[in-house]
Amino acid sequence: MSGMNWQTSRRSPLRKGVLWLLVAAFAALWFANLEHRKLIRPDEGRYAELARHMAMSGDWVTPRLNDIKYFYKPPLQYWVTAGAYRTFGMRHWTTRLWPALTGFLGVLLIGFAGWRLYGPRAGLYSAAVLASSGLYVGIGHLNTLDMGLTLFMTGTLVGVLLAQREDATAASRRGWMLAAWASAALAVLSKGLIGLVLPAAALVLYMILERDWRLLLRLHIPTGLLVFLAIAAPWFVLVSLRNPEFFHFFFIHEHFERFLTPVHRRVEPWWFFLEIQVLGFLPWVFAMLAGLAASWRIERGRDGFKTARLLAIWSVFIVLFFSVSSSKLPSYTLPVWPPLALLCGLVLARGSARGLAWQIAPIGVLALAGLVLCAWIGNFADDADEAVMYAEFTRWVVAGALVMLVAAVAAFWAAARAHTTTAILVLSFGALGCWQLLISGHDRLSPSTSVYHLVRSIQPQLERDLRPEVPFYSVEVLEQTLNFYIRRPTTMVNFRDELEFGLAQEPQKWIPTLAQFEDRWRTDPVAFAIMRPHTWQHLHERGLPMVVLAQNARRIIVRTPPALPAGAAADSAAPDGVGSAAAGVPLPALPR
Repeated sequence: MSGMNWQTSRRSPLRKGVLWLLVAAFAALWFANLEHRKLIRPDEGRYAELARHMAMSGDWVTPRLNDIKYFYKPPLQYWVTAGAYRTFGMRHWTTRLWPALTGFLGVLLIGFAGWRLYGPRAGLYSAAVLASSGLYVGIGHLNTLDMGLTLFMTGTLVGVLLAQREDATAASRRGWMLAAWASAALAVLSKGLIGLVLPAAALVLYMILERDWRLLLRLHIPTGLLVFLAIAAPWFVLVSLRNPEFFHFFFIHEHFERFLTPVHRRVEPWWFFLEIQVLGFLPWVFAMLAGLAASWRIERGRDGFKTARLLAIWSVFIVLFFSVSSSKLPSYTLPVWPPLALLCGLVLARGSARGLAWQIAPIGVLALAGLVLCAWIGNFADDADEAVMYAEFTRWVVAGALVMLVAAVAAFWAAARAHTTTAILVLSFGALGCWQLLISGHDRLSPSTSVYHLVRSIQPQLERDLRPEVPFYSVEVLEQTLNFYIRRPTTMVNFRDELEFGLAQEPQKWIPTLAQFEDRWRTDPVAFAIMRPHTWQHLHERGLPMVVLAQNARRIIVRTPPALPAGAAADSAAPDGVGSAAAGVPLPALPR
């Protein structure tokens, strides 16, 4: 796209060697802590288990969670993660490889797009903004499906934008549009129909507002649809043939009912995503607001395709779309981060260093306020054990706030002296470092967010006694992080939750009532179970023989009593005696 009245200088603000060093430093900081943290319930455990089952079973068509059919989302991320398991082993970093990799590639993609659309300076600044925005960094290091979706929706957007450049050749236009259609197909395979519906709706809205219906002729729709179907359709056809119940559940329940009803109990106020935009875009929230405000002025009176307006329409529409939905989670609007980062990069490249300094100043104030508020983090603890965890986590938060404060002060100093590029890069790396410290420090809370520590404490006994034929029951709870650590599914007892649909298809794979579980437990020679403390208390009062192996305030792992010599009596209620001896580790008093 040409027109120097709105495009920034074509001169790069950095030498090529310096740019590659920055990319290497960014990669090192971005991927540094993937192995450090334990899996967090529920999402990380869920998607780790879906991929684990796929890798172990060799069934790449029918996704299964805890060996139960699970049709909530398409399988692209499961495929990649299962492949990583088979190649590198089942590790924490391999469970998070796909979101981290797609997040990293998304930064490079948005930098490339900014470079081609607005010039090298805008491209560098766009990448720096995206790489250090709080929510983008956080989701990029969490095993969920949103970052993969975001990368491919961004690929669709970038393909459309580059295809509409005024200096593009006919072959280039066709190539970029086919790339956009292919990216849309991968977005659908990442998280469903929104990968196509949201980009299409944003484009239609742009054509309505701009009265630019000629754009339809430039989208290469017939050829593009063939590319889209060739990539996206085969799995949908195959899974439907193998599982006739798939079509209604996936397309009706997971799309229309999820959007129109509170079926998933994720109800939030209509303004929920507005605060997510503000908080999640730190430290660039002021640049983001400036970019949105400038999006309509940048190309005013200009004929032809208006790139900045599509970026704004895309972003605002997606936020409004999810704001009226009955199901809301913070990560749902992540696909607007890349286009907003492009707008940020443009206004930062066109703006003054003095204006940048005044945008940075409040970030230093917020970092200082964060240091003060660290004194109250411990108030989130529910008990004495959690108080210790939050005290350790607070140290990481303090370190992160200090890094952000130092970066903001240094960036303000650089901007005040008209060193715009230095200021942006310093704040970007400082913010990324801050978020990475907070993410890494969150692992101090892992005893309350994961069963890793419980399983590790009884690992020798599990390795000895948890043979393939030995049952492991999940009693009135679905502990999402358990399957990954014990490397096998569990049998659900009196609890369905998100497995309700799958259990209706395969009812033989669960135990509907506690009474049936008790009968099964009393006849099992060896069995293990996980449950909440109140469930243990109820079963203990009913006289069910259980040996406590490991426990914390939220979960208890038990097993059937070991066989005793004739005439000996087993003490099924001795959490500190029999349980500790069986596990070979000291255990705290059972919570009441």
